Amino acid sequence: MAPDGLMTRRQLRACGLRPGGQPVAAQILWRSRRSKQPRAAYLYRVELAARVREMTPAKAAALDAANRARRTCPACRRDAGYVLPAHLGTCLPCADGIPLAA
Repeated sequence: MAPDGLMTRRQLRACGLRPGGQPVAAQILWRSRRSKQPRAAYLYRVELAARVREMTPAKAAALDAANRARRTCPACRRDAGYVLPAHLGTCLPCADGIPLAA
């Protein structure tokens, strides 16, 4: 539905681009069936978009550490292999009270 030369953030990202600080060039509005508020898609100019920055080794290490922390159970200190449910705060065996074999 967007004119040529304009893309949404997601479309830019799929092409390896980012808005790069440029202002919104246009927007598409439509009515949502779920909400009475109109929905909006902001469009950016492709020719003004910048390349996505490469991830540095330090940033990749920090991201790995953060994801590992989200998977580590505070009760048994094991890597659950999945992101712990926020409403439980522990892995599923610890939440159920099942002791884990050593």
